[in-house]
Amino acid sequence: MKLSDITNEDITTLVGLLTLEQKELLQGQWYSSDSYYNAITDIDNNWVISTEEMIYTTNEDTLWVKDLNLVEYRPKPTPSPF
Repeated sequence: MKLSDITNEDITTLVGLLTLEQKELLQGQWYSSDSYYNAITDIDNNWVISTEEMIYTTNEDTLWVKDLNLVEYRPKPTPSPF
């Protein structure tokens, strides 16, 4: 699935799937004038970015993120504080 195929509901459940090399390219880069990419790992240790980061990318050097494959976000479990 690609960004152009999603609905408003999908925005909250889908993420862009990155390779390790792509994640490294995005580290420290801005996607809009006041926002930076924040790649994280999911439960399967895949690097991902939010669809919001993909949609609002205006940085000419990283427009390729708009073509990333989308997958359902599966977060890592939150450890108990106790």
